[in-house]
Amino acid sequence: MPTIDLAFRRLLHVALAVAVFAVPASDAFAISSHKAAKIVRESGSTVKELQRALHISADGIYGPQTKRAVRRYQRSHGLTVDGIAGRETLRSLGLIGGAAKAESTREVLERIAQCESGGDPTAVSANGKYFGKYQFSKATWRGVGGSGNPAKASEAEQDRRARKLYRRAGTSPWPNCA
Repeated sequence: MPTIDLAFRRLLHVALAVAVFAVPASDAFAISSHKAAKIVRESGSTVKELQRALHISADGIYGPQTKRAVRRYQRSHGLTVDGIAGRETLRSLGLIGGAAKAESTREVLERIAQCESGGDPTAVSANGKYFGKYQFSKATWRGVGGSGNPAKASEAEQDRRARKLYRRAGTSPWPNCA
């Protein structure tokens, strides 16, 4: 009986080796991408939310573009660079867990405003590049539908634009105050 068991195990090892080496590289990437997308979905986020937080086009497919963007983000934020948006990466992006999810949007934005400008809607940074309660750059302000100088907009409008930015990108636009 032991010889049959040994022969069966050898056959199983050969079959497994053939199966592993028979998977084309493109299929291996698809399996990897599927696994990464599954991790994102299991976290309560969608691939589109991840893509928006990474500031890339949101097609909902965890493909090469998304994997490259995740790697870039991980590298620039001192995270493990593997191209998979796991818990650590998603938490850093403000998409899951940690303080960003435990607090309400209002609480997070209040904390960010306090850190960025002391809560002053008329604040202008020392270098003149960032404006208002949330220290918007003019490009970011326009990107969330604002016009003119953010520091001259009403506090309520600044709050609305900051909420829109937070929903789109999490806390990543405020790396020093998130």
